[in-house]
Amino acid sequence: MERTLRVSRVVTFVYFVLNGLLLGMWVVQIPAVEERVGIGHAALGGFLVLLGAGAFAGMQVGGRLSDRLGTRTIVPAAGMLCSVTLVLPGLAQEPWALAAALLVFGFGNGTLDVSMNAHAVQVEKAYERPVMSAFHATFSVGGVLAALAGAAAVDIGWDPATTLGAAAGAGAVIALVSARGLLPAEPAAPVADAQGEPEERKRSVPTRIWLLAVLALLIMLCEGAANDWSVLHLKTVLGAPESTAAFAYGTYAATMTVGRLVADRVSARFGPVAVLRYGSALAAVGITVAALSPWVWAALTGWALFGLGLSGCVPQLFSAAGHADPAAAGTNVSRVAGLGYIGMLAGPAVIGWMTHLMALNHAFLLLALFCASAAAAAGILRTSPERARVVELTS
Repeated sequence: MERTLRVSRVVTFVYFVLNGLLLGMWVVQIPAVEERVGIGHAALGGFLVLLGAGAFAGMQVGGRLSDRLGTRTIVPAAGMLCSVTLVLPGLAQEPWALAAALLVFGFGNGTLDVSMNAHAVQVEKAYERPVMSAFHATFSVGGVLAALAGAAAVDIGWDPATTLGAAAGAGAVIALVSARGLLPAEPAAPVADAQGEPEERKRSVPTRIWLLAVLALLIMLCEGAANDWSVLHLKTVLGAPESTAAFAYGTYAATMTVGRLVADRVSARFGPVAVLRYGSALAAVGITVAALSPWVWAALTGWALFGLGLSGCVPQLFSAAGHADPAAAGTNVSRVAGLGYIGMLAGPAVIGWMTHLMALNHAFLLLALFCASAAAAAGILRTSPERARVVELTS
């Protein structure tokens, strides 16, 4: 049994890396595809909304299918769908074709995202200790691999269709070969006695899930804002050169990855409530320092603290949603991930809209307010029986 768990954990890591790799391969090819199709930056923004809409739809469908058919069936199928549809944007010659391609690819990406997270919950339950943050960290590793592979493809002289086609083929093989290592579905356990408690639990769980989803929206909105505005902050507000401004996102992303690698141990020792509460509070302090500091070095420190604080928050929310009801783990994760994804997409737009009313750095104070709100609401994680257990790790 122990060997089966180890294999399933490794395989789950593989699917998280695969998802990050496939999405990253598309991101690397955006400039070339944009030029090939003949659209500008403004039009591209609309097309990316279609990618997000497809992902949101895929999350809702993938979550329900994971509950009905099991993640062992849906994860590899979603991995193959996401892989095969990756080539479509590279083949698009017209704007309408690119729009359709991104909608379909987004659907595959969303389906893979929610099903692999649902399986990660299953693995975490079998381990009886937190492992979700580490899975999310390896998603970032996939993005790094995509950047390296994309750069190599450019040096070789491959066009987008060839590059994305090669990635699609490799991804489909990986998704298929890795399927055997996934855990089989568990039978749903009864959740109540004969005094009418089942109905009470069924009524209470959706309310809690939506509260988790709102927190995911707030946290991932902050992540989306950091992705698009951190570099511009140093360049336009503090007057840093482009080479220095790039470190704003670099420090944020680095501490985000490192934080996710250690967040599971912190959660095991102190509990998920502490990770969300103190992580969100640290993020609020970090973005406040970045927003108000007149010095570049202090702003970089603020962005680093922002990434470190946020790093463990979303995995705790996904894990809590999946553990709330084993019979509906996929559906619950899809609700939290779906609303969080909307926040990720909305973050850059919200900050952009606020810059019409105030300076960019002052708009970041809204992110501090969101983080403080998440810290105040962290107790919502305590009500989950599976996540209330604090397991001390042996050194």
